Amino acid sequence: MEKLRLLADLRQTLSTQRNSGKTIALVPTMGNLHSGHIHLVEQARKHADFVVCTIFVNPMQFGKNEDLDSYPRTFEDDCEKLTAAGCELVFAPTVTEVYPNGLDTQTVVSVPALSTRHCGASRPGHFDGVSTVVCKLFNMVQPDVALFGLKDYQQFMVIRKMVEDLCMPVRIVGEPTQRDTRGLALSSRNGYLSQDQMQCAPALYASLEQARNALSAGNSSASVELSAKEFLADQGFDVDYFNISHAYTLEPARPTDKEIVILAAARLGSTRLIDNMRFTLET
Repeated sequence: MEKLRLLADLRQTLSTQRNSGKTIALVPTMGNLHSGHIHLVEQARKHADFVVCTIFVNPMQFGKNEDLDSYPRTFEDDCEKLTAAGCELVFAPTVTEVYPNGLDTQTVVSVPALSTRHCGASRPGHFDGVSTVVCKLFNMVQPDVALFGLKDYQQFMVIRKMVEDLCMPVRIVGEPTQRDTRGLALSSRNGYLSQDQMQCAPALYASLEQARNALSAGNSSASVELSAKEFLADQGFDVDYFNISHAYTLEPARPTDKEIVILAAARLGSTRLIDNMRFTLET
């Protein structure tokens, strides 16, 4: 597996691959890879001839007092996992390579509406940072297809709309959330949890299952959201939000809506966990 840090080298290598007729898949990450990331790489091999994984901890999507400085950097371990998964190239640029003129004057790509609720309300500017860096990575790699995990459903929808609105020639593929045996969504931030917190963490997924069942039984969104928040608080979570929404607009679900996504974010100690559940309500 080739390891590159400079954009000029990346473009030269990928130009050679394209000229030989190969299609290119991209898996963007911030590193500290777990089996969920590796699943994306393995799936990417089914969609294209040549797989690129980017590792870049993007400062633009971190707010004040968030964990940018302490976010785990495990480059050598990540590369071993990527090599074993069949990744052909890892691109791990510096902040200066991605933002050569600094962040203060960086052009920002903003996706309205989809970015404003849920994590967008809790973390102002976060999705501007996500859409901007993903747009830049798409321009750098120029992939035919890009794969994202659906654990961050809102992020996936924001990226998909950005690609549609800006007429980008890249196909966006969402892969189901990878979970441990207890249902906990795999996440780099799970490493921040203590042993006691790891025992409590699967309750977040359990709350989504309970909410789906309650909605299917005819309970109102308001009552289900309230019950879920009370359940999570009893389990030791500090709930950021628990929102029952339309699966495509991410607006609050109406009683007549059938395509539903439940989006949740809550803290255990200082660790913020997110999860979601997408489903269709039967008539």
